[in-house]
Amino acid sequence: MCLFCAPALAQGLPVLLPLDTRLNEQIVMVPAGPGGRDMLETTIFRPSGPGPFPLLLMNHGKQEGPARQQKRERFIYMATEFVRRGYAVMLPMRSGFALSTGVYRDYGCDMTANGLAQARDVLDALAYARRQSWVDPEHIVVAGQSYGGLAAMALAAAPLPGVRGVLNFAGGLRVDQPACDWQSSLAKAYAAFGASSHLPSLWLYGANDSYFGPQLAQRWYRSYTGSGGQAELFAYGAFKRDAHLTLGSRDGVAVWLPRVERFLESIGMPVQTVYGVIDPPPPPETHFALLDDVSAVPYLADQGRAAYRAFLGKQLPRAFAVSETGAWGWAEEGESPDYRALASCQQSSSKPCHLYLVDDSVVWPGGLNAGNASAAGGAE
Repeated sequence: MCLFCAPALAQGLPVLLPLDTRLNEQIVMVPAGPGGRDMLETTIFRPSGPGPFPLLLMNHGKQEGPARQQKRERFIYMATEFVRRGYAVMLPMRSGFALSTGVYRDYGCDMTANGLAQARDVLDALAYARRQSWVDPEHIVVAGQSYGGLAAMALAAAPLPGVRGVLNFAGGLRVDQPACDWQSSLAKAYAAFGASSHLPSLWLYGANDSYFGPQLAQRWYRSYTGSGGQAELFAYGAFKRDAHLTLGSRDGVAVWLPRVERFLESIGMPVQTVYGVIDPPPPPETHFALLDDVSAVPYLADQGRAAYRAFLGKQLPRAFAVSETGAWGWAEEGESPDYRALASCQQSSSKPCHLYLVDDSVVWPGGLNAGNASAAGGAE
């Protein structure tokens, strides 16, 4: 069986990104499960100061492959916008994912059981959050993307003191298994959750979602509201190549944030920007060469030049890096493509890698030796 819900947001091997000091990012282990024996690897972002802050409790999806191989999720663009509005943000990796202990539990085509199993970890993370002095326990919103959206809606079926509402970003779970009608199973699960929930929710699904298209989103929304659940459906248009990745994209903020702000305001959650988070400045453009001048890129052999030519068709944000050894690496979309491109290049190089292109700007410093090398490069 192939069970998955969200493709990886980055190309190539996983890269450990540095903690974001602008957002006071930290990683803690949150107790979960019977007797608190399991520990959930949890990322926290928050404004400076003691708080208490309203809280966004965010839930991740499931990438293809074993849960243990999935790395810590950050949803950095979403976290940034909420911290700017004075929120603390918690993102627990559920049992069996990343460095969390415990076991990932798979109930196959039983979507109600899948959602409730994941919600148990989220409930433990919520209990932990409410005990923290920096959390305002009366102003909490729960959110989730893909499988995390299903988990969030399952959680909303339980009494949740202090939780004002739920954000469902392309929620669902797909099971590629013979004789599994996962679409109908999800409809039944959402109907069951809607019958028990008393929380308002906002559902956000894009027209070109590669996992859950508009007809499925409408079907599940009708199942949820038809059984008594409170929900609004924001069905937006196509987003780049795949609307399932809207939340993980820098450019996706302009799609979801205005609608989310209106929902937050309607449930008594803050929406005004109160905390300055400065976006890191891009490296300066050097005008070393035109961006589409493939022959000008230093150090690359034929394979590397072919990779750069193909890279010019990639989506923004993006970055391309090279080394004097002839190694190269690139990254598009997701978070920190510049850092990921450098890391990818460095995996194939014994010498330092440097950025050549960021978005549409050539940032090569020009002072480095730009002779071509014959060594084979590597790419993501």
